Amino acid sequence: MAIKVGDKALDFTLTSEAKEAVKLSAHQGRNVVLLFFPLAFTGVCTTELCTMRDDIAFYQGLNADILAVSVDSPFALEKFKAEQKLSFPLLSDFNKEVSTAYGALYEKFAFGMKGVSKRAAFVVDKEGTIQYAEVLENAGELPNFDAIKASLSGLN
Repeated sequence: MAIKVGDKALDFTLTSEAKEAVKLSAHQGRNVVLLFFPLAFTGVCTTELCTMRDDIAFYQGLNADILAVSVDSPFALEKFKAEQKLSFPLLSDFNKEVSTAYGALYEKFAFGMKGVSKRAAFVVDKEGTIQYAEVLENAGELPNFDAIKASLSGLN
């Protein structure tokens, strides 16, 4: 069952690229852009996260934290974050529990891989309610950044 606008965000704790536990509910009182992306070091994922990096001042100006989730290991995410100079946490959902809970998991992906995060974007408001939800079936597409920004702008 997919998460939709108006639902309470499902809390989770995942390990970041810095090997630290990151809990969604620890961001209560701030807006959160929760991104799921298929795989580090791939073209569209790199474009997506670098777009967020390049617009970080906009998100910070709206009291918003960015959390990006994939099924990659914390070790791969650490290297990816360093190479791309990303300034927000990359979280490892290696066991696929959070991607599954948010309805953002491909059962079958390219090259015979199974259990890869779908590209998805959620805006969680300061109270922990989903204000925007987008889950893409086509991993080659990017989230609607304008819709994400509009959703955030309406919260402040």
